[in-house]
Amino acid sequence: MSRKVLVVDDEKLIIKGIKFSLEQDGMEVDCAYDGETALELIKTNSYDIILLDVMLPKKSGFEICQEVREFSDVPIIMLTAKSEDINKILGLEYGADDYITKPFNILEVKARIKAILKRSEKPKKAEPAAGDVLESAHIRIDKNARKVHINDKEISLTSKEFDLLDILATNKNKVYSRDELLKLVWGYDYPGDARTVDVHVRRLREKIEENPSEPSFVHTKWGVGYYFND
Repeated sequence: MSRKVLVVDDEKLIIKGIKFSLEQDGMEVDCAYDGETALELIKTNSYDIILLDVMLPKKSGFEICQEVREFSDVPIIMLTAKSEDINKILGLEYGADDYITKPFNILEVKARIKAILKRSEKPKKAEPAAGDVLESAHIRIDKNARKVHINDKEISLTSKEFDLLDILATNKNKVYSRDELLKLVWGYDYPGDARTVDVHVRRLREKIEENPSEPSFVHTKWGVGYYFND
């Protein structure tokens, strides 16, 4: 089955080049040149991955990413002409999975897409096995359904947020360094740095903790990393 990709950029030559290259690899590509059109396409279609420029007419890439994360965890790669760290971090804050700085090599773009698609593939299980549901008095993590409930209320997490929580909760009280989590959740070939983990832990805490500054589930071991204890 061919993969379906949405490419969003206001520079038509960039879209034309990406579209041609991805179609050569057998992918189906939709295109949008402004933020509002992109959001409509995302709401009415099912995409395997989205390439999203930061600077767009009508709605910025950051705004789109934030809105999409309210109803979907489709992988998003941000495209930015600015190389400052703050733009990369902002993209991750809003729920992006990766970023690529312009100008870029199309081979790098395709490599990033393939790496993210491969990591996002989830093996299907016919039947739940022991340990597929982690449960305590306050939190329930269903690994098969990839759902989390806090005090019986379902919490909407992105794919990466769930993976982080899953790893930490499955190995209760084990402290993971940022580098370890980066490799386990994003993969050995991920080009980001440890701040990616910090950003996602902060977003995870904002969703699952009653008081994110005094967490009950995901704790910090200062100078080392993070661990789970409920």
